[in-house]
Amino acid sequence: MTALDRLSAAAIAADIRSGACTAAAVIDDVVARLAAYDAVQDGVWIARFDADRLRVMAAAVDARVAAGESLPLAGVPFAVKDNIDLAGLATTAACPRFAYDPARSATVVERLMAAGAIPIGKTNLDQFATGLNGTRSPYGIPRNAHNLAFVSGGSSSGSATAVAAGLVAFALGTDTAGSGRVPAAFQHLIGLKPTRGRWSTTGLVPACRTLDCITVLANDLADTRLIDDIAHGFDGADPFSRALPDMPCTPRRIGVPPPEQRPWFGDLESERFYGLALDALVAAGATLIEIDMAPLNEAARLLYDGPWVAERTAAVHALLEENPDAIHPVVRQIVEAGTTKTAVEAFNGIYRLAELKRASDAMWERIDLLALPTAGTTFRVAEMLAAPIQLNSQLGAYTNFVNLLDMAAIAVPAGVRANKTGFGITLIGPAGTDRALIDVAAFYEQAAGRIVPPPIDLEGRMQTVKLAVVGAHLEGMPLHWQLTSRDAKFVGKAQTAPEYRLYAIADSVPPKPALVHSAEGASIAIEIYELDVAAFGSFVVDVPSPLAIGTVKLEDGSSVKGFVAEPRATVGATDITGFGGWRAYVADLTGTRQG
Repeated sequence: MTALDRLSAAAIAADIRSGACTAAAVIDDVVARLAAYDAVQDGVWIARFDADRLRVMAAAVDARVAAGESLPLAGVPFAVKDNIDLAGLATTAACPRFAYDPARSATVVERLMAAGAIPIGKTNLDQFATGLNGTRSPYGIPRNAHNLAFVSGGSSSGSATAVAAGLVAFALGTDTAGSGRVPAAFQHLIGLKPTRGRWSTTGLVPACRTLDCITVLANDLADTRLIDDIAHGFDGADPFSRALPDMPCTPRRIGVPPPEQRPWFGDLESERFYGLALDALVAAGATLIEIDMAPLNEAARLLYDGPWVAERTAAVHALLEENPDAIHPVVRQIVEAGTTKTAVEAFNGIYRLAELKRASDAMWERIDLLALPTAGTTFRVAEMLAAPIQLNSQLGAYTNFVNLLDMAAIAVPAGVRANKTGFGITLIGPAGTDRALIDVAAFYEQAAGRIVPPPIDLEGRMQTVKLAVVGAHLEGMPLHWQLTSRDAKFVGKAQTAPEYRLYAIADSVPPKPALVHSAEGASIAIEIYELDVAAFGSFVVDVPSPLAIGTVKLEDGSSVKGFVAEPRATVGATDITGFGGWRAYVADLTGTRQG
């Protein structure tokens, strides 16, 4: 197997119902996929059913189909986040000392299995669903399926990676502060966060019980709609379940933060992708209305800086008292903070949230929905481990308020970064607009074009860097060997943005150019190559002054790493901007220029 393609739940079920395929054949394929991907990374799963057990479940589905049952999810493989009960496998919430064997599966899992879906196993997560990054588990670190150097997103980390890697057609996650939306964004998935109470939470280990939602991570909107059809509905056994009518929501008036309330944490790619997403919505007929994010951001701060952190403490209080060392150090630091919260703080928090809720409700009089970045940036695993609290909080900048203020949300892909990880936007509406938001997401997809995720690399290749070269490293030039010796891959020819000047450095051997940013510049011809991180690092070490490697803006608005120059490089240099590129200059210099 050379690639893992993504799976469509609707297509699998249709093929099995029609007799074009069997559930047994699907499971055989899944077993092979699992074996192949286990060699790539081993942090995705906490527990799986063995192949024999999966084949027994598949045979049962095939028998039901043969008996005439029209199963909407016939034979569809799915994964279950390991804070959701699945009978036959222990529930751990990524904490071995917390583990228990559930007597029955969660209500949502039972509904999906009744529809013919086959659970493959339990996926890894940030312990007790406390985190948005995926690194807080003793069972290993699920990494982004598209670039193993980067975080998967969390806390539904293993669920997102299992879907993105093509191991299952969809997966259940959970979402209290963004745990189902952030990993969807990072791994080019759809992440539906239902209104609180729309999906039953019976059989869910609570993080914040009054806020928790079970969610779905899927490859496309059709599957998302299908799974919501089956999973949603009132559950009398869940005290937080609600019978909610479907509310309308149209993409006419879309709320967006003003530019000064859009934190990007230095991530220019995210800023550009968000701008393109908004441009597509406007081109499709939507009107953008700037809204003040201050009340939403204040509500978000109540989740971790306010008394709601004590609700996380309540969920693990017994373990925290009896065996605190059993809890992941970062998670323990968070939940321990809840032990100092008082009842007075809790009630004052409830009062303030009610005021903020009133303000957010008034917002819906001006707009139909919000369209926000799902996350302002992403991080490498190594970066997250070095600053776990600070960087994790940045990932929640656009997500933490949603459940507190009783909103529905759907995360959709909106860009592929140069490092192959995903950027997404989240469409947010009032409670009960879940179905309408799926329609709005389809409207956005049609307007912006559906994102095609990059292929999964089964060799586990880490991050690569795109490098723009402008002179002696061009193909056929004297220093091109420095790229070929590092197995650099030619990406293509391109032009810089029209804001650079090109100089021939005085007395350089071999002749070298200097690319300098200028308000009175022009577009300069370049070539782009892709190197792995180690090769890029060794290449940069060899770059002599006054040249340097910086960020070069391209004609299409994107940016790559590339050769730039210190101001002293222009001393005595010849301005060759008018040639439009180094090749034309060299051709003129040597008398080989054509025409």
